[in-house]
Amino acid sequence: MSLGRRFLSFGGAAPDTASFLVIAGGGGGGSNYGGGGGGGGLRTSYGSVSGGGSAPESLTLVSGTTYTISVGGGGAIGGRFNGYATGAQGTSSSIIGSGLNITSEGGGYGGVGGGNQEPGGSGGSGGGAAAYSGGSRNGGPAAANQGYAGASAAANSSQFEQGGGGGAGGLGSEGTSGSVTTEGIGGVGGAGLTTDITGSSVTYAGGGNGARNSTNPNNGGGGYSGTSPSSIGQRDGTPNTGSGGRGGSNPGQAELDYGAGGSGIVVLRILTSEYTGIYTGSPALGASGSDTILTFTGSGTYTA
Repeated sequence: MSLGRRFLSFGGAAPDTASFLVIAGGGGGGSNYGGGGGGGGLRTSYGSVSGGGSAPESLTLVSGTTYTISVGGGGAIGGRFNGYATGAQGTSSSIIGSGLNITSEGGGYGGVGGGNQEPGGSGGSGGGAAAYSGGSRNGGPAAANQGYAGASAAANSSQFEQGGGGGAGGLGSEGTSGSVTTEGIGGVGGAGLTTDITGSSVTYAGGGNGARNSTNPNNGGGGYSGTSPSSIGQRDGTPNTGSGGRGGSNPGQAELDYGAGGSGIVVLRILTSEYTGIYTGSPALGASGSDTILTFTGSGTYTA
């Protein structure tokens, strides 16, 4: 991504120039031949694009103001739907201070499959849907300028289909139908976005794959082939990237094979000449060129 910045003053004392990245927790995947979880909402002022294809946002920190940082967790796996334990929506991440509120929404959950066919949940990026036996369900919608929608699902008679969750850089894709004994391919999760705001190039907020797919993890949870639990492919979304969890196969082992969403992250990149060193929490401190970088993986504050 390019290194351009745009700034907006919120008034008060002399401002400090800064860049930010705010990514919410990714959504958990659906069980029982379920859809993939959506990536957490992505908002940034660093580089050329933000989540969902929007223009870069702007940030100026006002001297003397304390900004509260919150980092969202990934959508946990636990009983949410009709007796099937399955992933939940991720939780939001934010930077909040006087005159400023930058909040990204958690990724949408993947829909539960089988006879409990369900649409994907809404969120920063939407979760993928799951369908069964001729039914059809819609993918979850995405928050404006934070990500993309999850894929819909429309199964043939007596078959399953599972959509991929949306990502910050693209839509989730639809899967191809299969039965318990006939291979189907889960939809691939939407692409994440790559930035080097931390000093290293990292891809964030990819969508989770739908169930029964063994390739293309897209920085979210990878599904797998077959009808029994397998170690093939990543199950959970990658921590501190806001990636979605994969959908799970095999209704007899629904509690074992679908994935939780990855936790979020908040980054502040500040000109070292303006960095105050006043913060709480335990951010990782780094430097790149003329900038100091604070990377929060948990709650904290920064005072400009």
